[in-house]
Amino acid sequence: MLGFDIIDNWDNELKEMNKGKVGEPYHYPNSFLLLLGYARVYFHLPFRQTEGIVRAHAENKIPSIPDYSTIDRRINKLDIHVNNNKLGDNDVIIAIDSTGIKVTNRGEWMRHKWHCKSRKGYLKIHVAVDINNNNIKILSLNVTTEKIHDSKVLPMLMHDIMRQQNIDVNTVIADGSYDNNRIFQFLSFNDIKPAIKVRKNARIRNDNHYKRNLALVEQKTDLDKWKDSVSYGKRWIVESVFSSMKRMFGEYVSAVKYPNMVKEIMLKASLYNLFISTT
Repeated sequence: MLGFDIIDNWDNELKEMNKGKVGEPYHYPNSFLLLLGYARVYFHLPFRQTEGIVRAHAENKIPSIPDYSTIDRRINKLDIHVNNNKLGDNDVIIAIDSTGIKVTNRGEWMRHKWHCKSRKGYLKIHVAVDINNNNIKILSLNVTTEKIHDSKVLPMLMHDIMRQQNIDVNTVIADGSYDNNRIFQFLSFNDIKPAIKVRKNARIRNDNHYKRNLALVEQKTDLDKWKDSVSYGKRWIVESVFSSMKRMFGEYVSAVKYPNMVKEIMLKASLYNLFISTT
């Protein structure tokens, strides 16, 4: 269960983490807590059971065992990065989409039996992937409530990819949810080709961005030709990422507080990328 590198670097990592720290020092390295976070989300474990597994399998292998409340607190304070590889690639083609995640695992029978109606809403996961990479890893991920429109998240995803990961993006493929002038203007300002399917009721207007009007003309003239020219059909790749994550980790989160829900999803996405990189 425990990697030997975590055990071997236990003291060195704690020494670095506690350097200049005010108050009680850390007793468990972040890499160890990250491993427990991965195990918890993969096996769908409560924090008490996570503690129990560690005690059962690593009692005499590590200096001390954290209790479940410490595991909970420390995991939810970790700085989780979905994609740690600074690719620095050129002419990357990005597909962007979103999907919903339930915030409760209450089944249909419970709702029918007790006439329960969920008032918690749901979460939206916004994901950007490189469609030309054989290992379809998540380049950037953002979690919002269901009230946030998809188009408002696209600039944040692209900022993470272009600025923080130093990736030059050539094209962005997205569906009609991202069809508005602000998105076309943002992509044009960053020299990115928009491959966005415009809405059926879209009209050419003087106040439209010129690239939106151009896409509108091309799609109204010959939609299939436009799809082939921009590889719009490859948008299914981001859908396959959603499908893989939901089969692997489930379609719901177990956390109750919103920040912890976000952290849980980030852990799942990070672990998904680790699995993809080792296949």
